[in-house]
Amino acid sequence: MNIFSKIYCRTFQLVFKVALPLLPYRQPEILKSVNDVPAVLKAKNIGKAFIVTDGGVMKCGLVDGLTEALTAENIGYSIYDKTMPNPTTAAVEEAREQYINDGCAAIIAVGGGSPMDLAKAVGARIARPKKSVKKMAGILHVRKKLPLLIAVPTTAGTGSETTIAAVITDGETHRKFAINDFPLIPRYSVLDYKLTLGLPKAITAYTGMDALTHAVEAFIGRSTTKDTRRNAIEAVKLIQENLKTCYDNPTDATARRNMLYAAHYAGIAFTKSYVGYVHAVAHSLSGKYGLPHGLTCSVLLPVVLESYGKAAYKKLAILAREIGVADKSDSKQSAAQKFIEWVYAMNEYLGIPRGFSEIKDEDIDQMSRYAAKEGNPLYPVPKLYSRKQLQKLYHKVKL
Repeated sequence: MNIFSKIYCRTFQLVFKVALPLLPYRQPEILKSVNDVPAVLKAKNIGKAFIVTDGGVMKCGLVDGLTEALTAENIGYSIYDKTMPNPTTAAVEEAREQYINDGCAAIIAVGGGSPMDLAKAVGARIARPKKSVKKMAGILHVRKKLPLLIAVPTTAGTGSETTIAAVITDGETHRKFAINDFPLIPRYSVLDYKLTLGLPKAITAYTGMDALTHAVEAFIGRSTTKDTRRNAIEAVKLIQENLKTCYDNPTDATARRNMLYAAHYAGIAFTKSYVGYVHAVAHSLSGKYGLPHGLTCSVLLPVVLESYGKAAYKKLAILAREIGVADKSDSKQSAAQKFIEWVYAMNEYLGIPRGFSEIKDEDIDQMSRYAAKEGNPLYPVPKLYSRKQLQKLYHKVKL
């Protein structure tokens, strides 16, 4: 990246960092069970809710507790269960039309990151009926209050129940883009670990490593605060202590509860401190090839951390010492390398591959353009990369 581009990116990031205390960040109010949702709706005189979920969540019966609780309190609901991984602009419009036609007044997202992203985008379109989803891509393009939004995560990974972001895929170009604005933060989050019991091993692995990516990228970036650093460290510790247990024993209640909070803390951290090039490249890969977001982040995390080199040593060394894979006698470089080795070892334990056979050489130029546009100047990464520098990351994970 040339010197003028670097100056522009770093100046942009510095302005955002200085403005952090003045921006209207907030945290959702936590509910412990879906049984608490009807009281919230009644207090706000909402008679019908729009539930956004997917077929898998429905099939597993994870929406049943919510619908039974709503029915018991005579609150109506309409269910949109056609959410797919990497939700598209077309799905946003379809769900929005159902919300309007069915006379709903609140949105409840039940599931992983995809239903939450879709629910947020639907809310944004309700708030801004004359503005397309693509026109809201980027930063602060919503600027209107959404209908009441309640998030019910059924995986421990995305942290989307805490964030200002919704990631949507353009169905025509397969490009992923993010909508980032404060009204997208849910008003309430239901952290009920019972909804995560028994998740398949692959989903447990991908979402858990996605949460780790959020925490690590938030911690090593250049726009951290005392609070985001604390939340990121707590998330990394909880993941180290509980993810393998969840993977080996899917019904372990304590580990599942801890992982749900790990994802939540990581979400709080990256909402303020942002992510980095792991996410920028991961979004382009999952948008192009339909790969699970958590999987792409898992594979890319250690590769990108290695590429940062000495720019990330100091902060990675702190994380390494916090989780006990390095000690005070290790140099910053040695401790950082031990942390990266630990990430590789976690991926291997969880059955996560080293790369993707789907990547085609002819697609890399376009994907790197998308990644550069997403990452620069927004993400306060330890080391800035140009489009051509980002292309090397794709080649490193190409099988």
